[in-house]
Formats: sequence, C-alpha cells, structure tokens
Amino acid sequence: MDTALDARPADAAADDPAALARQVIDVMEQGVIAWSDDGRCLLFNARVWSMLEIDGTFLSHTTTRADFRARTLARGDITQDNLDQIERMTASAQPYAFDRTLPSGRVVLTTGRPMRDGGTVVTLTDVTDARRAQADLARAKLAAEDAERRTRDILAQERTRQAEARRLAELNEWLQSCKSLDELYMVVERFMPLLLPGAKGELYIYSNSRDALDGQVKWNTAHLHPTIAADSCWALRRGHSYQHRDGGLCLPCDHVTAHGHTSRLREYICVPIVAHGDTVGLLHIRFDPDSDHGIDALEEFAMRCGEQISMAIANAKLRDELRDQSIRDPLTGLYNRRYFLDALRRQVSVSGRRGTDFGLVSLDVDHFKTFNDNHGHDAGDAALRAIGTWLSDALGSGEIPCRYGGEEFVVLAPDAGADQVQALAERIRDGIAGLRVTYLRETLPRVTVSCGVASFPANGLATGQLLREADSALYAAKGAGRNAVRIAVPRAPPP
Repeated sequence: MDTALDARPADAAADDPAALARQVIDVMEQGVIAWSDDGRCLLFNARVWSMLEIDGTFLSHTTTRADFRARTLARGDITQDNLDQIERMTASAQPYAFDRTLPSGRVVLTTGRPMRDGGTVVTLTDVTDARRAQADLARAKLAAEDAERRTRDILAQERTRQAEARRLAELNEWLQSCKSLDELYMVVERFMPLLLPGAKGELYIYSNSRDALDGQVKWNTAHLHPTIAADSCWALRRGHSYQHRDGGLCLPCDHVTAHGHTSRLREYICVPIVAHGDTVGLLHIRFDPDSDHGIDALEEFAMRCGEQISMAIANAKLRDELRDQSIRDPLTGLYNRRYFLDALRRQVSVSGRRGTDFGLVSLDVDHFKTFNDNHGHDAGDAALRAIGTWLSDALGSGEIPCRYGGEEFVVLAPDAGADQVQALAERIRDGIAGLRVTYLRETLPRVTVSCGVASFPANGLATGQLLREADSALYAAKGAGRNAVRIAVPRAPPP
C-alpha cells in the first residue's frame, strides 16, 4: 500500500526545503492533492484519506486524475454537474470550488487552484459543521421570515376586522337613527356600496300579505324586481343563507335568472332578513370572482351587514307598529283623537305662518244610541267601521279623517277655504247616507250624520276655539233635524 509522503529525519528536512514542504503539507488539517498538467498525481498528504474516507486503493501516486474523478463520481461524492464544472475550469486554468457529500454525510469543500506549470492543487476542507450551521441559520431565517409573514397577515386581518367593525358600527348608528323604513332604505342604499365595494345588491321586504316580497333598495345595479315570489329564492325556501359559487353544486334562484343577465352569474349570496324569529325580507348580493372583492373575501362581512339590517328593519317595523297603535283607532282604522289634536296644532302653526286657510268638519252619527239599543253594540261597531272605511277611501290624500270618540268623527282639510270645506261636508253627509251596512247577513237601517263646519282663521286662531265652533255648528245641524250641514258663524274681527 502506498504512503502519502515519506517520513524523514527533522535535520534532513531542514537541509532539504522540498522535504520540509512535504512535512508541513502532511500535518495540515486540510487534505492536499497535486495533479500535473497531464493528470498524474504529483503528491498528496495523508489527511486526504481520512478527509475523503478512502484508502490507498482509491488514491495512490499511480492514480491518474481521470481515474480518481471517475471513482468519486461512481461513489456518489460528486455529481456529473460537478465533474463537468471541474473539467471545464481545469481546461481553462480557472479556479473552482464545490461541496462534496461523503457517504457518512460529512461535507467537504473541494477547492482547485491552477499552478504556474499548468498543474492543479486541490485542497479538501471539512465544512460539515459550517454547512450545518449555515443550514440551521437558513432554516432559522426562513422560520423568522415565515413568522414575520404570518404576523403581517394576522395584523392585516386584524386591521381589516377593526375597519369592518368601525364601518358596521357606523352603519348600525345610522340605521338605529332612522325614524322610518324609507329613511332606513336610503341609508342601506348609500352605505352598502361603501361597505361592499365591487358588489351589487338588492333588498326585498315582505308585503303585508306575506305572499310576495317588494323590491325596496338596489345598489351598483339597475336590476330590481318590483316584486318577487317567496318561493323564487333558495334561501327563503331552505330557511338559511344560500351561497351560489362557480363550479359548485349550486342551482340559481328564480329571481336571479328572471333578471335575464347577459353574462352567467358565478358568485352570489342570498341572506334572509330575520329578526325576532320572523323572516321580514331578503338581501341579495352578487360578487365579481375575478376581483379582490369575491365571495370568499366578503361573504362573512356581507352576512354581518345582513344581520345589522335585519335588526334595524325589525326595530323600525316594531316602532311603526307601536306608533300606529298609539295614533290609530283599532275599530275603524282611522287616526285617533291624540293624532288629530297634534295634527290640528301643527296646521294652526303652519297656516298662521303662511297666512293660508284650512277647515274642520265635525260629524256625529244621528240617533246612534237608539241604533245600538235596537240592533246591539256589535251592529253599531259594524256601522262605525263602515263609516271609517268610506272616509278612508273617499277622501283625498291631504284630508285627514279621525275618530274623535264614540260615534263622533272629525276631518281636517288643509289649504281649503270655507266654501271648499262646506262642499266637503256635504259630500261626506251624502256619501255616508248612501252606505249599506250588512251585519250577520242582514242589511242594517241606513245611518246618517250631522256635520258642523269651522274655518281658520274666520272662526278662530286657536285649536280649542276652532273645535268649539265646529261643535256649535254640529249642534245646530242636529237641531235643524239632523242629516244636515251647518257652518259656524264667522267671528267679528277685534276692534
């Protein structure tokens, strides 16, 4: 078996520089191999064998460079790319360096440097610990970058949630400040394009008959049905929100296909508007899947918007119902005394500022106590309901009919002069006299009314004074034989 370098006495090495050089090379921590220009092994130190985990059969003074490279390639120390690089750089007398991985897993840095005579000196350095530290550092860097990326994502998501919460809070504040459903619909129309940019939507509310939903609000679209059937939406039929996604097992809603969209709708959601356990409407939102505002990005936020709108609509309906109960007469459906007095005070103030006229018609059912005694109170209620229905249907939108109490009614006629109010009273008297009231399949006797008319400002400038004048005219009509109209005498102007 060949040895790397011959051992010689120290004094001999001191006299021979070449021998000294060989001893220095032999004790180096690195492995060293010198190849001649024609590929012969000029020298190598003993460290090469331990560094490359080989023996003299793998590398000796008779081993050629080509054989050595072929053996290292066959053993898997180097790759074909490494070999091609080595041969290319050697041929052009260029230095090269690469890592080789030994069968034990150790990593050896192989560096080749050209010599002046055309040969190459190859040094072999164990860099296993260094490469492991580099790998650990790289993994730590990647882990740190990944943690930083996750932190940024979490912070971005948190900022998005906070922004959504602020926008929802602002929406809720506006919704809760609405005095009517019309104001609420206006807020929804203004806010939804800001809350869900890029999305298009429609809001439908159940009609009083509960057999259809009326279109109330749209945003970012021209499509809004006047009405849709309750069974035209999968969300309403299934009782929970419905997501239509591109490529999923989804069926389009009839109210969507009825729009006749020129392009296929790929992503939309339908959210039932539910409050206090009752479904009051439907929120339909269409998304653009090719933008950053697709269903995956906005679905959860859209659902939360639907919840806010649901509660606001329910509260508005409840307020309307309570207000309606407080100002409506439950028997006739007309406004009650409380509402009339408020309306009369407002009208006095408005007409006083503008200098316009208005009138009152006070009417009372003739002989109503006798009617009740002869036919019963239920029949009397039927007669009062019939009068209330006629007043609601026959009077104009500006005239306000009210049930003042018992069998007494009053009509407020804004912006009407004395002659117009008198004509209105005659029309009321004549219309009610022509009513045919049926109770328990029997036609009740005809009912008539007596009417008293008072005008502002001719009969007074205060609400109490006007009511007294109208009542005085009413009593005059009753004294004249009933089923008659009498006008209050104008008051003389103050001196």
